[in-house]
Amino acid sequence: MQVNGETITRLGTTADPRRDRILVDGRPLVFPAAPSYFLLHKPAGVVSTLKDPQGRPTVRELLHGVRERVFPVGRLDYDSAGLLLLTNDGDLTERLLHPRYQILRTYHAKVTGLPTPEALNALRGGVRLDDGTFTAAAAVLVLRRSERKTWLEVTLSEGRNREVRRMCEAVGHRVEKLVRVRFGPLVLDDLPAGAYRPLTPAEVRALIRTTRLRRPG
Repeated sequence: MQVNGETITRLGTTADPRRDRILVDGRPLVFPAAPSYFLLHKPAGVVSTLKDPQGRPTVRELLHGVRERVFPVGRLDYDSAGLLLLTNDGDLTERLLHPRYQILRTYHAKVTGLPTPEALNALRGGVRLDDGTFTAAAAVLVLRRSERKTWLEVTLSEGRNREVRRMCEAVGHRVEKLVRVRFGPLVLDDLPAGAYRPLTPAEVRALIRTTRLRRPG
C-alpha cells in the first residue's frame, strides 16, 4: 500500500481518505460517498425524471449546485406539484417505494364541484378506477369550499400513477390542481416552488426509522 507516493510498511499507520491519495496494489482506494438527500418543491410543468426525450424541463435542472447524481423517489406527474425526495440511497429508496412499508403520502387537491358526503365516503372506502382495480382506503378531509370548487386533503399509502386524480374523477370531480404536501415523515412546509434543500440529519433518521432500515455498524 502507498500513501501519497510513500510505501507503507509499518502497522498502525493512519491516513485520511479525504486528503491523502491511497493506492492498494497500484490502484486508488475508492471510498463510497455518503448518501445525499434533497427535498424539492416540484412545480407543475416539470417532469420527475433526470432526462426527458420530449425536451420538457426536468427536476434535475432545478438542483442548481448539486454535484451528486441523485434520483427521484417515485414521481409526481407533469401537471402536479409538491414534495419530491431525491437521493442516491438505493436501499432507502427501495423501501420507501415498496408497498409493504405503506409510506403515507398526503395531497391537497382542488376539485371541480362540491363533493357530497356519499362521494367523500366512497373515496375513503376505496373506489374503482378506470382500469377496473380498486384503491385502498384513504383519509379524506374537506379543507375549504367555494361556490364551485373544493379543496380536499387526501392521504394514501399507495403510489399508483395519477391515483388522486383518477380517484376524484371516479366520483365525478376533476382535479384542477394537485400538490403533495407530505411524504412519510417529510413535510413540504413553506419551501417555494422550484426550490430545494438538503434533508436535516433528523429527517434522514426519521426516514430510516419509518422503513425499519438497518445500517451496518
